[in-house]
Amino acid sequence: MPRLFRILPLLLLISLAAWAHTYHTSLMEVRFNPEKQRLEIALKVFTDDLEAALSQGQPAPHVIDRLSRAQLDPLLLSLLRREVQLSTKAGRLLPLTLVGLQKETDSHWLFFTAPLPANATGVMLRQRLLLTIFPDQMNLVNLSAGKQKESFLFRNGHEEQELSW
Repeated sequence: MPRLFRILPLLLLISLAAWAHTYHTSLMEVRFNPEKQRLEIALKVFTDDLEAALSQGQPAPHVIDRLSRAQLDPLLLSLLRREVQLSTKAGRLLPLTLVGLQKETDSHWLFFTAPLPANATGVMLRQRLLLTIFPDQMNLVNLSAGKQKESFLFRNGHEEQELSW
């Protein structure tokens, strides 16, 4: 009996870890900054999902905690440019600039910006992050522009939407 009591907490911990991440989602906060004429964006992604995206097509998996910022930043920027695309005109993508990264317990926030042309009143957003890896992936986007607040859901079959203010 005493051996069972030593193993039971370990079994519970393993089952909780497997249960803890049963859905695939990301959260993006997009804020229009009229003074700087740009979009300021924060993207929250589960760390294991982000590592899966960074590792896709690579010979060895990328583990974020094992990479220096000099190694990680170009990988993150490449992923963002491939999976999160903003445009004001068809075929003209806005350049993205990675500003920072913040680690939380089981997720990471990625912070980046996109400059806007003068008098822009909206953008087309293509948000495909993790959709090719997880069929059930849902990417929630919250837009804040002045007093306007609006939410959008991106998923397979609905990867592109217009955000306007």
